[in-house]
Amino acid sequence: MASLSIEQREKELDSLLESAQEAFSRAADPAALEALRVQYLGRSGELTHRFSAMREPALSAEEKGRLGRKLNAIKEGLEKALADRKASVGVPVRREAGAAVDWTLPGTLPSVGRAHPLTQTVSRIVDIFRSLGFAVVEGPELETERHNFEALNIPADHPSRENFDTFYLEKENLLLRSHTSPVQIRFMEQHPPPFQIIVPGRVFRPDAVDATHSFQFHQMEGLAVAPGIHFGDLKGVLMDWARQMFGPSARLRFRPHFFPFTEPSAEADLACIFCRMKGCRVCGQKGWLEILGCGMVHPSVFKSVGYVPGTVGFAFGMGVERIAMLLYGIEDIRLFFENDLRFLKQFP
Repeated sequence: MASLSIEQREKELDSLLESAQEAFSRAADPAALEALRVQYLGRSGELTHRFSAMREPALSAEEKGRLGRKLNAIKEGLEKALADRKASVGVPVRREAGAAVDWTLPGTLPSVGRAHPLTQTVSRIVDIFRSLGFAVVEGPELETERHNFEALNIPADHPSRENFDTFYLEKENLLLRSHTSPVQIRFMEQHPPPFQIIVPGRVFRPDAVDATHSFQFHQMEGLAVAPGIHFGDLKGVLMDWARQMFGPSARLRFRPHFFPFTEPSAEADLACIFCRMKGCRVCGQKGWLEILGCGMVHPSVFKSVGYVPGTVGFAFGMGVERIAMLLYGIEDIRLFFENDLRFLKQFP
């Protein structure tokens, strides 16, 4: 086409369209029609060669523009002739926004989502406690000082009530809950014992973000109240949970601790599942991993919700991120919140 004038090129393109339309009209089946599509509209087809010829230096900018418009018109004519013939030979075609869709072509599989690793961990913990007779209860993330502190026997001068440890709102006495324990108070205000509940949810603290801390994270709170319940019941429930969560060889130890809302209180440590108590980097060479706090509910907590003196029960709380990091061998809590698909796709 290098020696042809622009008018001759246009006449040749008209002839190409006529011959292609005639060829399409003679196609007797989808296979023949597909061969013609490749011949005229394929990557190495007739029309592609015509577009490539526009790069010739002999053509002026005006000629290239004129030829380009002609080529686009010819392409539209070829595509229309192809689509019309497809309908005649039984190839299903649907027009959408002026474009033909060939339903015989391979489809594009939709991206299938999956549960976030934290959601998977919450579901796993919930399933275990449900099998032990616990019901799931949820509560608001916006709380009052009474539910978040006072009813839980946390006095006004406690460090956790300072601005550096709690997100306070401008509205008086409202804050973002710093733990899931306020849901215990809300539940007990409305329900008499006996009961067993677990409380999953997000909590918020103004911590500096690093590999093990975040300003938001997830907790799982547990509360059981019934006549005659004692610390041995608490240990039995947590041991059963640990063995279902981490395997039948899981071990827990209970160390004396202090929490305002339980007495006696304890920290529960899990025998390191990575080194089997031999000492490693994960457990700090101690052989044990801190995973939760627990204890018998303080009498002042029961008094604050109007329960009769002598009511007994136990409570426990754990960080979901901490459990997930142990389950999956994750060393940086920030990975859970960065929405990096390379990380999230590792969890089926």
